Amino acid sequence: MILEQKPPTKMRWSRVLPPALVGVLLTIGAAVAMNTTDQAMFCGSCHSMSEAALTHKRSVHAELACNECHAPHNLIAKIPFKTKEGTRDILATVTKSIPDLIHPGEETKEVTQENCQRCHGATTSTVVMQSKKFCTDCHRHVPHTPKIPVAKRSAADA
Repeated sequence: MILEQKPPTKMRWSRVLPPALVGVLLTIGAAVAMNTTDQAMFCGSCHSMSEAALTHKRSVHAELACNECHAPHNLIAKIPFKTKEGTRDILATVTKSIPDLIHPGEETKEVTQENCQRCHGATTSTVVMQSKKFCTDCHRHVPHTPKIPVAKRSAADA
C-alpha cells in the first residue's frame, strides 16, 4: 500500500501559519494592553488614584498619558518597570494597605526626572540643580495641580 504525501509547501504553511497568527495576535494584544494601562482613565479607575487622575486632567500636562511621565520611555525598560509597579499597586489595593498620601519611590522619581528632561531638555539644560535633586522637588504641582479647594479634596496635598 502506497501512502499519499502532501506537497512539502502545504505542510510548511500549515505548521508555520497558526503559530505566526498567534504571535501577531499576542503582539497586538500586548500593544493594546500597554497603551490602555498608560492612560489616565485606566489609572484613575482605582479609588486610590482618582485624585491624581482628576488633578492631572486639570493640569498643563492633561494631554499626556500618565506613563509619559511615570514610566520609562524605552520599551525594554518600561515593561519590567510597569510590571513591578503594577504588581505593587495591585497588592496594596488587595491588602488595603494604600497610604493616605501616595509618594513616589526613589526609582519612580528618577524615571520622572528622566522624562522631564526628555521633554523639557532645552529648558532644563540651563538649570543648575545643586540644591534639589529632582525637577519635582520644586515643581511638584505641575502635573497634578491642586486646583480643587482643600475642603473638596479626598486627601491633603503634602
